[in-house]
Amino acid sequence: MPRVAHPLWPLFDLRLRTGNLELRLPTDEDVAELVAVAREGIHPPEDMPFGFAWTDVPSPEFERNTAQFYWSKRATWTPNDWTLPFAVLVDGEVAGVQDVNAKDFPALRTVGTGSWLGRRFQGRGTGKLMRQAVLALAFDHLGAEVATSGAFFDNPASGKVSEALGYEKDGIGRLAPRGVARDLQRYRMTLEGWRSKPRASVEVEGLEGCREMFGVG
Repeated sequence: MPRVAHPLWPLFDLRLRTGNLELRLPTDEDVAELVAVAREGIHPPEDMPFGFAWTDVPSPEFERNTAQFYWSKRATWTPNDWTLPFAVLVDGEVAGVQDVNAKDFPALRTVGTGSWLGRRFQGRGTGKLMRQAVLALAFDHLGAEVATSGAFFDNPASGKVSEALGYEKDGIGRLAPRGVARDLQRYRMTLEGWRSKPRASVEVEGLEGCREMFGVG
């Protein structure tokens, strides 16, 4: 195994850098900062942009649930079922999360993504840049062939990010995060679509030490 700073969990060495962003697996200290950013606000209380209404949970359950979520992604990781929730730092300040996830990745070569940003970091193009960073990891370094995403029709900002990055519409789905069914637009991008347009440069550091954890050797 290549020399790593965290041999027990080399994903802690993985870094993505693009523009003024750095993406890294959150430490417990980062998790505490993410909780604080989320508590400042991600969306208006009357809206729910997520498939699971995790921001509706009251304190202190919210804080415990958030910590347990990040811990669980470490504890349940396998090469055939993984979620990598990157903490997103904007000019060194924790601002939100961009995840990339997959099931049966060695065979299907398909990833999904999900994200959130604190409201004070929104409207600056950060959402597009951070998703592009994990797509670069997936397509250019892990051998992904397909990326999928989705956005509720009443969350146009998320859909615009997908379309700006080159995803194509791929049918309609349904979720009920607050117990009421809502339609969402599904999106899909192939490797050919990813390569069809110029992209911002993304520096990937520390991947060699954890490549086998993604099932790609």
